[in-house]
Amino acid sequence: MSFSSFGLSPFLLKALSETNYEKPTPIQEIAIPAILTGKDVLGIAPTGSGKTASYVLPILTQLSKAEKAKNRHIQSLILVPTRELAIQVEEVFKEFARSFPEPQKVKAVYGGVSINPQMKAMMGVSVLIATPGRLIELAESNAIQLGALKSLVLDEADKLLNLDFQEELKRILGWIPKKRQNLLFSATLNDKVSEITQLVLHDPIVLKIEKEEDSIDLIQQTAYRVSDDRKGPLLRYLIRSRKMKQVLVFTSSTFKADQVVEKLRKNNIDAQAIHSKKSQDARTRVMRNFKAGHLKVMVATDLIARGIDIEFLPFVINYELPRSPKDFVHRIGRTGRAEATGEALTFVSPEDEHHFKIIQKKMGKQVPFEETDQLDLNGF
Repeated sequence: MSFSSFGLSPFLLKALSETNYEKPTPIQEIAIPAILTGKDVLGIAPTGSGKTASYVLPILTQLSKAEKAKNRHIQSLILVPTRELAIQVEEVFKEFARSFPEPQKVKAVYGGVSINPQMKAMMGVSVLIATPGRLIELAESNAIQLGALKSLVLDEADKLLNLDFQEELKRILGWIPKKRQNLLFSATLNDKVSEITQLVLHDPIVLKIEKEEDSIDLIQQTAYRVSDDRKGPLLRYLIRSRKMKQVLVFTSSTFKADQVVEKLRKNNIDAQAIHSKKSQDARTRVMRNFKAGHLKVMVATDLIARGIDIEFLPFVINYELPRSPKDFVHRIGRTGRAEATGEALTFVSPEDEHHFKIIQKKMGKQVPFEETDQLDLNGF
C-alpha cells in the first residue's frame, strides 16, 4: 500500500516524496483512510509507530477542502500532556502544512512561558496543539474560540490521564461542539483511557498496533564494565574513536547531566544538557539543534527523555543506569526507530552489576560485555 492510495492532498503526496516517506506504517495504513472518511478513531500504538503523521496528514487534507473559519476560531485541536510533545507535533504539522499554496496556520501553546505572546499569536490559527492548562487560560481570556472546532485529537491519552488532567479535560469537552470528529491515541488501553473513550468517542474504528519485539532487536547493545572515575574518559574515547556525529547520553540526575556536559566541552566536544531545570526556551533550542544535526552530544535525564522522538538516531549511551528496567528500554528505544538500526552502549560500574542483571532479565535479553580495565584512556 502507498500514500497515493489514500486520497490525500496532492500537495502532501509531493511533500511525502520529497521527505523520503516511502510507505505508510501499519497504523497509518488503517488510520489515514478512516480519518478521511470522518470516522472517530481509537488508536492504541507504541511510541515510534508513526501515529503523529497518521492524524496530521488527513487533518491537513480535510482542512484544505474546508471553508476558512473566522479569526481566532480554531478548527482542529490537539491536546497533549507535555510541552516537548506539543513542540514535536507542531513541527510535523508545519513540515507538511508548508507544502500547500495557502498553508494552514499551526501553533503550539503550553505553560512555563509567558502567555501574552501566545495570545497575540492566535490570529489566524487553524490548528492548535495545546497542553490542557494553557488551553483553558487562552479560552478564558477569549484569545481563542472553540465553537467552529471540526476535529479533536487526544495524543498520548494514557499520559494525559495519568498526569491527572481529567477535570481539565471535562471542562474543555464542555466547551467544544458536540458534532465533531474525535481521534484518541494512546500507548496503552487502561481503565482511565477506557473511561475517556466512552465519554469522547462515537462508534469509533479501533486500531491496535502491537509493539514489535524485533524493534529492540534492531538495536545493537554493548555493556562496558567501568569504574565511576573512568566513565568520563571512556565516554570521550568512544565518541572520538567511533567518530560519533550524533549521540544521546542519559544520566540519572540533572547535576550529573551538567557535569558530563562541562567535561565534554572542556575537551572540545560539542555538547548541551536538556533537563527539567533548564528553561523551556533553552530546552527547545537544544532539541532543535540536536534534531537538525547541529549538536553532536545531547545529555538528558529520564524525565525529559519522554519527549524525545528522533528518527535515525545512531547512538544512545547510558552513562548511568536508570532505576527502572522500563526506563532502560525506553531510553535505548530512542535509537533503532523507523526500521533503522542503532547502537545502545551502557556503562556498568561494579555497584551496578546486580541492577543491570535485573534489567537484562526484565528486558529478556543478554547484553554482551566489554572489559575496559586494559583500555588506555590517558588523554581522554
